[in-house]
Amino acid sequence: MTDDLALLGVAVVVLGAGLGTRMKSDLPKVLHPVAGRPMVNHVLAAAGCLNPERSVVVIGPGMENLKQAVAPAATAVQEIAQGTADAVKAAREALAGFGEDQDHADVIVVFGDAATLEARTLHELVMARRTNGAAIAVLGINVTTQNRYGRLITGGDGGLERIVEYRDASDQEKSLTLCNSGMMSIDSHVLFELVDAVENNNAKSEFYLTDIVTIARGRGLTATVLEVDDPDDTVGADDRLDLARFEAVMQGRLRDHAMIQGCSMPAPETVFLSWDTQIGRDVRIEPHVVIGPGVTIGDRAIIKSFSHLEQCVVGEDARIGPYARLRPGADVGRDAHIGNFVEIKNARVEEGAKANHLSYIGDARVGAGANVGAGTITCNYDGYLKHHTDIGAGAFIGSNTALVAPVSVGDNAIVGAGSTITRDVEADALAVERSEQVMRQGMAKTLHQRNAAEKERRKQQKDV
Repeated sequence: MTDDLALLGVAVVVLGAGLGTRMKSDLPKVLHPVAGRPMVNHVLAAAGCLNPERSVVVIGPGMENLKQAVAPAATAVQEIAQGTADAVKAAREALAGFGEDQDHADVIVVFGDAATLEARTLHELVMARRTNGAAIAVLGINVTTQNRYGRLITGGDGGLERIVEYRDASDQEKSLTLCNSGMMSIDSHVLFELVDAVENNNAKSEFYLTDIVTIARGRGLTATVLEVDDPDDTVGADDRLDLARFEAVMQGRLRDHAMIQGCSMPAPETVFLSWDTQIGRDVRIEPHVVIGPGVTIGDRAIIKSFSHLEQCVVGEDARIGPYARLRPGADVGRDAHIGNFVEIKNARVEEGAKANHLSYIGDARVGAGANVGAGTITCNYDGYLKHHTDIGAGAFIGSNTALVAPVSVGDNAIVGAGSTITRDVEADALAVERSEQVMRQGMAKTLHQRNAAEKERRKQQKDV
């Protein structure tokens, strides 16, 4: 919540009961993610910037996953899908008493799939209603391309007279470019009086919230329109094509914000961020990097190409990649280096430590200044439980080493290449665990001759 957008006397009703059949999914439509967060949570976050006194999400029967996702916001169940006015009725109990002792009280109704909605737009919508003294303010979008949105019909005084759904519109009405976003700010003192008067005399036999405009005008109340020209800020997602479009919009916003705050991206269109990505100053993110939720990157860090990060911390001046993977719980310290094809999971790599090539470090600590050679593996899982590996400060782990957890390597110890370490290594000790090398003079020549002869024999046999 930002203080400049906060308003007194605001409640929010988020409509999220739709199944989203065009998504072809078992997941409720509003739970589909954009930039690593469900669409409905983006909407709640935008609305939250207004500091609403109440937030209610209308869900369908059995949508326990949606109820959990929006907590601590209240939920109300629309038992039968009978239209948007019926959905608002479902929130009646959750809004009981709201605004009764306030001169100005607004209930904002928004769709839970409007993931790219911005908080300032909602603020302006409330202010449009209050400034014009209207009972209802509707967010309208100017769309010149062919679409199936409802149309906003305004009068000579500029006020909103009615909203007509596309299915019920005449050809002349369909030619209008001022379209309905579906979002409204409504005077709480008349909200349910208007909603209760809605009938279902339309092509779909549903109770349309849009009909409250006509009802309000018939009772001597007024309605107004807040016009915007950017549909990316207002409309919802009907299918996965829309999801991809929303993702592109959100990624553009996230990249722009990161670069404005001091992050360099030579090819920003190839970088994917998450809604909660935290990036310090003078960070450089090279092309084709994917950053999942829960990532913090410290000042002056470099994330090289084709790296994938999620739920991890990258310290100041650290170097990640290329082709590195930081999984949940990875904590890379200041000036540490994680190189190509190195995977870190639930492990702390301390200041100045290096794992530059082809290694897996899981459930471990790598001490400050330690060097982990290529091909090193922490064998952390025994088929039932995970076990910890501790590598001390300044330790050197030779290439192609298997550290069988639970095990520890002391400070400044050295582990010879090719070792399988099953017992703790003391500080300053040298540990080598490998079979004795056996060498037989001339044996390679004998093997070459024998194998070549066998190959020739099989070739001749095949030709016959």
